[in-house]
Amino acid sequence: MTLLLHAQTTPKNEMAAHNQKSWLRQSTYVVENSDFYRDLWAGQRPPENLCDLPCLPLSDKSQLRLSQEAFPPFGNYLAAPAQLATRLHRTSGTSGQAMNLAMSARDCEITQTVGGRAQTAAGLTPDHKVVHCLNYQMWMGGVTDHLTLEATGALVIPFGVGSTDLLIHTIMKLGITAISCTPSYPAVLERVLADKYPDLTPRDLGLKLGLFGGEAGLDDPALRKRLKDTWGFEPRNANFGVSDVFSNFAAQCEHDTRLHFLASDVLYPELIDPDTKIPIPIEAGQTGELVLTHLERDCQPLVRFRTGDIIAIDETDPCACGRTGFRFRVIGRSDDMVVVRGLNMFPTMVAAVISGFAELTGDYRIILDGPPPYDALPIEVELAKTVTGSPALAERIEQEFKRNLGATTRITLRPHGCFPATEGKTKRVIRKNQ
Repeated sequence: MTLLLHAQTTPKNEMAAHNQKSWLRQSTYVVENSDFYRDLWAGQRPPENLCDLPCLPLSDKSQLRLSQEAFPPFGNYLAAPAQLATRLHRTSGTSGQAMNLAMSARDCEITQTVGGRAQTAAGLTPDHKVVHCLNYQMWMGGVTDHLTLEATGALVIPFGVGSTDLLIHTIMKLGITAISCTPSYPAVLERVLADKYPDLTPRDLGLKLGLFGGEAGLDDPALRKRLKDTWGFEPRNANFGVSDVFSNFAAQCEHDTRLHFLASDVLYPELIDPDTKIPIPIEAGQTGELVLTHLERDCQPLVRFRTGDIIAIDETDPCACGRTGFRFRVIGRSDDMVVVRGLNMFPTMVAAVISGFAELTGDYRIILDGPPPYDALPIEVELAKTVTGSPALAERIEQEFKRNLGATTRITLRPHGCFPATEGKTKRVIRKNQ
């Protein structure tokens, strides 16, 4: 394994030299063992210099799906003997067919180490007791993210999803101080507390740290403030990853709410224009689709893999915490983008507007009944518990969207508790008849 001991604080020039050596080994390994990439590259040799990587074609999720259909269960991008795989995960399938993920013991160890960097950056320490409330049923966010929490030295309680009453009792009886879950899950707990434990407030549970991932939204200052005010804990974006690549390779620190890229020694990032596929330099002020290449991977190495995540690079200089990876925000997923009269709209943008209304819970759904083009964005929003909806409120929300985003919306007010309680990822964009 060639993980760098001090990778998070390694100067850029030293990291570049390390990455170059890793790429020479990894590219040779891929050429010799991956039928998928040999076919994709059609005899073209991978460049020796990482800077020349854009000469290779991009790969994407749709290609991997076809590969797994033709060569089950792992596809012909499995580059190691099947006997070398020691763990099988499955993607959540929120954007299509669920994928089988094979990991060797070395893949698992690297993933745990890199994910541990993210959880540590977000503030988790051996002094914490953290309850992990993500799905353990084959999803990468369960066991693998659990191990990244353990890598910090914290005491980890593997709770999973469901049994919310038991979770509340467990947090209080064990003196749990941190929770790992999706950003939408605290609202589920709040609902249960209000319905079944009216004498308890979220603050009474005693949580001090909220570690969030799996969904967008925590970049919104209003959501952070609401979580902090309601729960009394420090909300941290601790778990950004791409299941096919790494379960967790970016997190915020105590100094900056932007995500730090924390896998520079084992993962090579690029930016591209999602429409033209033209490379974009990773520089402050640039926005594009994140493309990733494994520099260390046994079972399913990926090269120039399109993640579908649109990110904005904010800083490339070292952070006050000493970490040298670039800092970024996730704008949204390309497959969740909805074009409304020429404007690119993402769920994160919707969340940022509706979170400013005290009359709403912040929960919402974008319901698309037909194919594009769209003249207006249809949004269903949930009313706060004691609020009665009115045409005037709907109009005020529509005006706020127009003023902030320049977009025309059709707001439907839904009663409190109308949306199903989701303990895993919440699907915000619902496409019907498409």
